[in-house]
Amino acid sequence: MSSPIGAGGSILEARGLVKSYDEGRVEALRGVDVRIDAGEYVAISGPSGSGKSTLLHLLGGLDTATQGQVLFKGSELGESVDLDSYRSRQVGFIFQAFHLLPTLRAVENVQVAMMALNYKPNHRAERAAALLEELGLGHRMKHFPSELSAGERQRVAIARALANDPAILLADEPTGNLDSANSAHIMEILRGIREQRGTTLIIVTHESGIAHDAPRHIRIRDGRIEA
Repeated sequence: MSSPIGAGGSILEARGLVKSYDEGRVEALRGVDVRIDAGEYVAISGPSGSGKSTLLHLLGGLDTATQGQVLFKGSELGESVDLDSYRSRQVGFIFQAFHLLPTLRAVENVQVAMMALNYKPNHRAERAAALLEELGLGHRMKHFPSELSAGERQRVAIARALANDPAILLADEPTGNLDSANSAHIMEILRGIREQRGTTLIIVTHESGIAHDAPRHIRIRDGRIEA
């Protein structure tokens, strides 16, 4: 299990991040520096196209920077830290669109995250079932995504993100496809995970209430962090 809140120390650091597209004609990030400590809960907000999701993808090792570095516990991603291992062992991802596999049942979707770590089938099944039970979906684990509500699908996605006991949870607009009641429930779950497990929680959101509720709020505009 991850270290409890208050363990402190930098877990993620971005240094001079630049991300360009279209042969440099589009700059999504323009020299971003940010440090995030272990166990922190951070919200990142900004207008559409500001670069907030790009920053999240770079922090999660889903993309690489045009210039600059991302450090995990002081070691550079893609250099000292293998990206495949980092994504599978250290980071859990939660997306607005859930990204569940439609042909797999809920309990099977959760197990997908564990495939890269070569867990035995029995261990995968038991852990997936336990996580779904923890999230109130014990009675829904054999259902396909099409048979679940939007809120239930996002809870399955959260269980999948927790499958490998990551140090970091990255959530990109996790409430974007949910109504207000389900949004509040999902945010309650995410805050609880951070408090109980000591997981570092970083959320990209366009919802001001979620952003202002976080202990730390980073605003991005035009690819730069606002002072």
